[in-house]
Amino acid sequence: MINFDEAYNLVLEHSLDIGIEKVDLPTSNGRVLAEAILADRDFPPFDRATKDGIAINYAAIEKGLKNFKIEAVISAGMPQQKLGDSSNCMEIMTGAVVPENADTVIMYEYLDINDGYAALTKEIVKGQDIHHKGSDVISGTVLLDKNVRIGAAEIGVLASVGKSEVLVKKLPKVCVISTGNELVEVSETPLPYQIRKSNTASLFAALQMQLIEAERIHLKDNKESIGKELTHILKTFDVVLLSGGVSKGKFDFIPEMMESLEVKKVFHRVAQRPGKPFWFGIQETQKTVVFSFPGNPVSTFASYHIYFLPWLRKSLGLMQKKEVVLLEESIEVKLPITRFVQVKTQNRKGAIWATLVRENGSGDLTSLAHSDGFICLGPRETEYEKGEPVAFISTKS
Repeated sequence: MINFDEAYNLVLEHSLDIGIEKVDLPTSNGRVLAEAILADRDFPPFDRATKDGIAINYAAIEKGLKNFKIEAVISAGMPQQKLGDSSNCMEIMTGAVVPENADTVIMYEYLDINDGYAALTKEIVKGQDIHHKGSDVISGTVLLDKNVRIGAAEIGVLASVGKSEVLVKKLPKVCVISTGNELVEVSETPLPYQIRKSNTASLFAALQMQLIEAERIHLKDNKESIGKELTHILKTFDVVLLSGGVSKGKFDFIPEMMESLEVKKVFHRVAQRPGKPFWFGIQETQKTVVFSFPGNPVSTFASYHIYFLPWLRKSLGLMQKKEVVLLEESIEVKLPITRFVQVKTQNRKGAIWATLVRENGSGDLTSLAHSDGFICLGPRETEYEKGEPVAFISTKS
């Protein structure tokens, strides 16, 4: 048995480079960018009006002129026009190209317009209300770095530079496996000695939040059928997530079957609670990574967030999340176990406080619906005190 830090680092050491693919722009939402995005022209690409009003040459005001003849009206989308007489003006709409021979925009609220003339009613400043060409970025500037998760803002940037197709990191092909003769389908009414397949339903939903559409398979507690199914699965998928079959019971066949299928055990059993029987390995020929979580609901759910999500972020080139919360009460952690405790969080005056969620062991599935995540409490001789900052693993994002 190894400690939590060793297990966590070993999992990250076995991250995968799954490759890249090209997807259309709308489909890229939520994916991880696999290329740097450069400005294909200056932003903005022209001097643009930021107000509805008139465009003038400020030299006319310096000469004492306050009443301007309107030559034309310019709307957004029109090519650049030219102010023919520097003593005149052109009406201009927000977003339109400032005309040649003009350097200042005056909004309608500062004007009195009558009979084709615009009279100035307030003092103005030369160059006002113009968003100048290249003032945001110049052509060739890096707008988005690679390894950034694409969201609504990034979609807008990609659209602005004409990226109708985007290079993104491939997502792993994942198979979620449940084991055990006691499990029945969600739609069935279980007998007194049976339970529904809730673990794989939770894992499937959690993977969907990462845009991964996993395949779900159930394996009965039979060595021959487990071996046959796993042989095919290991050849087909990048990642296998198992729930159950890794403890010390007579029907916990997974570690034995993995060895027979030449899946290299990286570790089995971690000094933590929940999730102590966690088994992790890799089929080196196919490069398939295997996470075999304990079957208790809280153990499976915690292990997914503690180990798999950081592994996925590392594989996609994303930064690891580091969150901290403050304890609402003191907690004692006995050596040598790392504890992951369910908490409910609350923001008070800019600080995130964590309140312990009442739970009845790692089989208490209902407690997960009332928590926001787990705090990580490493083993130490002194208790964790109220108000002390501790590491937090969110299960809501």
